[in-house]
Order: sequence, then C-alpha cells, then structure tokens
Amino acid sequence: MSFNPFSLKGKTILVTGASSGIGRGIAIACSKMGASVILNGRNQTKLGDTLGQLEEGEHKITAADLTNSESVVGMMHDIPSLDGVVHCAGIGQRVLCKMATEQDIDSVMDANFKGPVLLQSELLKHKKINKGASIVFIASISTWSPSIGNAFYSASKGAIVSYANCLALELAPRKVRVNCISPAMVWTDLILQEGVEEEQLKQDEQKYPLKRYGTPEDIANLAIYMLSDASTWMTGSNVKISGGGN
Repeated sequence: MSFNPFSLKGKTILVTGASSGIGRGIAIACSKMGASVILNGRNQTKLGDTLGQLEEGEHKITAADLTNSESVVGMMHDIPSLDGVVHCAGIGQRVLCKMATEQDIDSVMDANFKGPVLLQSELLKHKKINKGASIVFIASISTWSPSIGNAFYSASKGAIVSYANCLALELAPRKVRVNCISPAMVWTDLILQEGVEEEQLKQDEQKYPLKRYGTPEDIANLAIYMLSDASTWMTGSNVKISGGGN
C-alpha cells in the first residue's frame, strides 16, 4: 500500500457552511480522502444536495443555525467525537462605514465570529474534540487588504484570526492544531450575491497574477493538508491563498 500523508481515512470531520460554496467543496474533498463527514448548515435541502455529492461513507447532516445558542447546544447530541472541524459558515456584507447600523454590525459579527466561537466552545465543553485533532477557520485576505464597503466583514474575519491564535495556544497541550485559511476572491454564490455584475468580476480576476479567482476546490485542497497528519507541526498559522494577489 502506498503512503499518503494527506489521507483522512478513519477521521471524522465536521464542516460548517457545508450547504454551498467553499464549505461544500471542503466537505466533498474530505469524503474523497476517506473521512466521515458531518455536514452543518441552515438549509436542510441544500445540505442534502451536498450529501448526495459525497463519496460513499458514514456521513450525516446536522442542520442548525449557529447564531442561535440553543441550536448550537442542541447539536451536541448529534455530533460524535471529532478529528477535525472546518468553520466555513459565514455571510458576506458590503455597507459603507457612514451608513452602518447596529443591525449591520450584529448580523455579520454574529454569523462570522460569534457563531463559530460559540460552536467551538460547546464542542470543547462536551469533549467532542479528540486529542491530535485539527481545527480550521476560513478567514479572508480582507483582514489586511481593505476594500470600500467591506469594513465589517473584514473586521469579523480579523477577529476570527485573533481568536484562532489564542485557541491554538490553549489547545496545544492536547496536540490539537488550530489554523486559518485566508482566501482572496473565490467563485461562489456569495460573491455573485453582492450585487457586482459577473462580467465585471471576470475582468477583475485578470488582475491576479494567475489570471483567475480561486475555486472551492482550491481552498479544499489546502484544508485537506491542514486536516491531515501531514500538518502535525503546524498550528497558529494563517495561510494566504490568493492566486498571487495581495
């Protein structure tokens, strides 16, 4: 049998935001690498679509709204011991700073920061994270690459990176790794919902040195490395994946 350091065979991985986009891409890739995948999201129908695209295995759906603390606590009954968690759930938002309302701030921070943090807290309290596990947060290059109208999204992703750095130190005694992935623009439904014409996006991607935006599969391949035993000496890192862009 050939050696494959990236294999996830025998591992159970929870992927949030698995109903579409990067989360779906990561869930599919994990199943192809032999993992049992727990799919989380709010839309049961879309999660079912993702489930249908997974390689055969012991996969399951646990639908829940991560911005609702009661839903997060309720999830714990359905989740087995985990060898990996990928926090993909989140929303995009573009609001000019001068137009911001309390609701604008709360909606993006609840989805992109508060939700993942509360879920991670419950997983730890309920002893769902195995020794030697890997935790991955999907952040964004927007934390250091500003754009107009993106202040609160950028802030939410910056907050999750700072949180992950502290979590990495706290979990290191149990050999649990915590890392972040910070993508540039990735072709998902999320960017198409922000009101920018697709033709304009296609022109913009030509500015990237590799002449294209990323795909969910591009991000999934990096997540596989972080989840696998190939990265056992990697924690507290935030890896940019951007096609050469800033």
